Amino acid sequence: MGYQRKAYAKVNLSLDVTGRLDNGYHLVDMIMQTVNIYDELSFERTDGEIVLESDCGELPLDENNLIYKAIRLIQEECGVTGGLRVFLKKNIPIAAGMAGGSTDCAATLMAMDELYGLKLGTKRLMELGVKLGADVPYCILGGTARAQGIGEKLTRLPNCPTMKLLVAKPDLNVSTKEVYTGLDALENLPHPGVDDMVCAIESGNGRAVAAGLGNVLECVTIPLHPVIREIKDRMLELGAINSLMSGSGPTVFGIYEKDEELQKAYEALAESGLAKQIFMTEPVW
Repeated sequence: MGYQRKAYAKVNLSLDVTGRLDNGYHLVDMIMQTVNIYDELSFERTDGEIVLESDCGELPLDENNLIYKAIRLIQEECGVTGGLRVFLKKNIPIAAGMAGGSTDCAATLMAMDELYGLKLGTKRLMELGVKLGADVPYCILGGTARAQGIGEKLTRLPNCPTMKLLVAKPDLNVSTKEVYTGLDALENLPHPGVDDMVCAIESGNGRAVAAGLGNVLECVTIPLHPVIREIKDRMLELGAINSLMSGSGPTVFGIYEKDEELQKAYEALAESGLAKQIFMTEPVW
């Protein structure tokens, strides 16, 4: 019996870091939004073996992959003796600040639940997911949500206003761990107004959402990779209401009001050579 799932990427409308635990994990306060860029996964039950296949040559297809870890976790936690054969069609940029690995992991947890009739429910799947990564519970929940703690304390918000997004990833990868380590060395950080972003979303005011974009991690990643600032500035020159780096980077997104502005910006950014992967997309819930 086969099973297919789309695993959606996310962007951060607001991202603040509020502290650090003794175990090294950082406390965050952020607003997450799924967007219509997704990986495609196909699953088939096996007698117990875990087999990963992909059209992407950049990913490990062994126990170092979060998909593999998700299958193994369900086997151990739920006493499942069967495994999965998984084919991953990779569309979300890698190491991009868009939760590509986490969303594939979330999709796999849900696939194991479905294919083995476990009926774990969203809450239990999220509890298992946080063992594998801070963004995994959110990727199970999806939509518009506030994430606090290490990312596991989730509050669903009203759907954010519909908006047109240009998403661009320059040809470089960013280590989330290195960015958070760099953040620890900084003082007097410019903290974004996460509460203000919640109010903007609740009011349904798209311009207020755009105006309130903020990501404290830009303080670390942009000095390391100035091309991120170049992309942000170029998006603004091309008509974006605002632009922001997502997660720990290097992906940048801009918010546009008109389809023709979005299309022109897409074409101009592609010609500029600043980004290798560019998408026109919108939020999904």
